[in-house]
Amino acid sequence: MQTGSNTFETNKKNIEVYDFISLDKFNEYMKEARVVIAHAGVGTIIAGLKLNKKMIIAARLQKYDEHVNDHQLQILETFAKDKYIIPLEDFTKLEEIINIDFEPRKFESNNENFINQLDNEINRLLKL
Repeated sequence: MQTGSNTFETNKKNIEVYDFISLDKFNEYMKEARVVIAHAGVGTIIAGLKLNKKMIIAARLQKYDEHVNDHQLQILETFAKDKYIIPLEDFTKLEEIINIDFEPRKFESNNENFINQLDNEINRLLKL
């Protein structure tokens, strides 16, 4: 468990708690994971989807001073609607949600299409 600047302690023997871990360690843990429980950060979600991981995702919220606004709700809703992730909105149901049989939709990046469209638009503007 990576907790960032939050203080978190547990007496559970099967949970290791880290403030921060390196990107290499993060990627190693992500590859080994059966289920990934994370916040609704796009980078984390896409990293898990590229590995075809079952992702249980919660939004960090402004009302708890976890973020400056509630943009993660929109990210959560979009990825959930498209069947990429399982949204976690009620933490008391985590155990139930972990046991849901869920196969994430295969993630396909739109980067190449976006870059081509941007390149075409820049070339069009340069010709004006």
